[in-house]
Amino acid sequence: FPTVFFSPFCFPLPKCTDLGVLGQNTLNKLQKLLKVESSLSPILSLLAVICEEIVEDCIKCGGLYVFEFVSCSAFLLSLLILCVYCTDVYETFGEDKVQRMNFWAMPVIGVCFLLASIVLVATSSGSAVEGAAYVFGFLASGAFLAEIIIERFHSRKQTLDRCSENPGNTQSATENQPLNKQS
Repeated sequence: FPTVFFSPFCFPLPKCTDLGVLGQNTLNKLQKLLKVESSLSPILSLLAVICEEIVEDCIKCGGLYVFEFVSCSAFLLSLLILCVYCTDVYETFGEDKVQRMNFWAMPVIGVCFLLASIVLVATSSGSAVEGAAYVFGFLASGAFLAEIIIERFHSRKQTLDRCSENPGNTQSATENQPLNKQS
């Protein structure tokens, strides 16, 4: 069919990159969010919370209560951090401030989760559900700590890339020319 005849009556179809309400910026944030290390820690901490809540009776309940508090707090804090990455709050605070907050929050959460898992192992009555809870606790603390190691690696790589792009003591071609040209 000739396009001259149909062109005044046809509208171009939207491209796949036209995201409407979602927007490209939000899509980039979601891609960043869905990285394995970012989404693994909240999932594992949620599984630890669920397993801990299923425990029906305990002999020494102090360790279970500590684990309950830490695992629930870790889950909620990791969800809060993910929400910051997905909303406009990320731009409001600034990328460097959010990453700095993430850089310090993740190891603190990971270490607290590790300690709570050790306390739960020490005070566990040996039930399978408690065992599953502290296994997920150890996995979640490992995921939190792995996330910060990966983040540190990426930030170090970006710093090295910036330094190699703009070395401080390079001279331009005009600076290499003598001031007085003598013939």
